[in-house]
Amino acid sequence: MAFHNQPILPAVRRMKDLEQLMALDYEYIILLDTHLGQIKPVADMAAANRKKLLLHADLIEGLKNDEYAAEYLCQQIRPAGLLSTRAGVITKTKQNGLLAIQRLFLLDTNAVEKSYSLIERTQPDYIEVMPGVLPHMIAEVHGRTGIPVFAGGLIRTVEDVERALEAGASAVTTSQASLWRHFAKRK
Repeated sequence: MAFHNQPILPAVRRMKDLEQLMALDYEYIILLDTHLGQIKPVADMAAANRKKLLLHADLIEGLKNDEYAAEYLCQQIRPAGLLSTRAGVITKTKQNGLLAIQRLFLLDTNAVEKSYSLIERTQPDYIEVMPGVLPHMIAEVHGRTGIPVFAGGLIRTVEDVERALEAGASAVTTSQASLWRHFAKRK
């Protein structure tokens, strides 16, 4: 089942892409690489354009990616949710009632097994599997955890998106603006 009827979760890496994204009909968007001074203006812009912002807590320059940073983001910025690889960030995000998205990097079998243990403890709302171009791993992670999965990383083509969705991903995160435009709801 698609995440809020949205097969794509557009992920912004550069501020110049943000304005383009505001014009597209997406409810949820992800802010990746940023710095502390940009967070509030971006959150305000997203809200003004009726977008629900998901912040990647690990990629905010000037803010340590720990539970104190998560507390600050949850209570002061109030995004729709946070993405992180860190258990403390996921736990604090859930305690604050926001969407908690645990990133899982598919480096090797050992890393995946350790991630399963972490996920069992944190019980995030969603898991982002990276790279998302491994459909069999999307199905495995969802099957083993029972938690909805986003596919992200190295998604470059419409076919990559379709394969990830067919494998059971709830949505695909991508910073490829051409894919945002391709999958945007038509007004």
